[in-house]
Amino acid sequence: MKKLISSSILALSVAGLSAHALADTIRVTSQLPETHPVSQNWLEFGKLVKEKTGGELSVQLFPSAQLFKDKEVPEAVGSGAIDAGSTFIGRFAGSVPAVDVIAVPFIFNDEAHIRASVAPGSDLRKAIDSKILEETNARVLWWQAYGRNVYLSNGDAIVEPSDIEGKKIRTYGKVHGWTAEALNGAPTLLSGSKQFLAYQQGAVDVGMTGASAVKSRKLFEVMDNMTLTFDSAIEFLAVINNDVYEGLSEQEQAAVMDAARVVEQQLRNRVYAEEAQTVEEMKQYMNVVELTDAQRAAWQQATQTVVDRFVKETGETGAEAVSAIRSVQ
Repeated sequence: MKKLISSSILALSVAGLSAHALADTIRVTSQLPETHPVSQNWLEFGKLVKEKTGGELSVQLFPSAQLFKDKEVPEAVGSGAIDAGSTFIGRFAGSVPAVDVIAVPFIFNDEAHIRASVAPGSDLRKAIDSKILEETNARVLWWQAYGRNVYLSNGDAIVEPSDIEGKKIRTYGKVHGWTAEALNGAPTLLSGSKQFLAYQQGAVDVGMTGASAVKSRKLFEVMDNMTLTFDSAIEFLAVINNDVYEGLSEQEQAAVMDAARVVEQQLRNRVYAEEAQTVEEMKQYMNVVELTDAQRAAWQQATQTVVDRFVKETGETGAEAVSAIRSVQ
């Protein structure tokens, strides 16, 4: 296992931010504000852990990227500079390319298929979680749902795969870029915070984003249409440094894992319920397009080459991840 530890992370380690300084406290980093569902998820986790251990183990959250940015979390947790944290699952793609399987277009049929595929103990979780631990020394506690991908456009709505052809597409990951290319579009990688201005100024023609971002980033003010492709899942990971985890007593480890299972389900239920509410609310401001079964099948066929490309580039682990998802259809 290769570790490249930045000077800033080393400095924080020396400053004593790991659990070795406070043996009864798990320190957690999140780039999201405390009010965000992902950060709230950690707070609920902390309450349960404290209850289950009789107050002997607690969780301290550092929200809003006070300590580390999203891209720094895998290294920070793996090295022990911080005990635990949340990060976009794609941040582990450098060490475990197969994590990007959830971004493969139309590999999931619907919400139920996502839930079954990513459930604790599923074949997909066994394959990915174990590989992340092996490669990074970060143990996955639970997966944090963040919603599903949609397409945004101005003028004519995106309905058929051919509607992408020749257009500049905002993407937020490598596999999303492959999808744009498969549809004969031009991918443009942009962070979430840059979307509003990019759409407003016409820097891109079409946007890929999570449904929740349409509301939270007020993208409905600069885009006319939202197409509910729901073609890929967006997930974060809650991870803990494995040395910290192994240093816990058996009772504490059991409490941590029990709490993780509870809060994973809580967040997934909340996120999908809020996603449905957001879609209904956005109908006041945008043209919301739902794909028919036939249209969805056409999209799936048009992006099949992305599946093949993913398996070719990620090898055996990627093929195993694809098979794991398809086995629960």
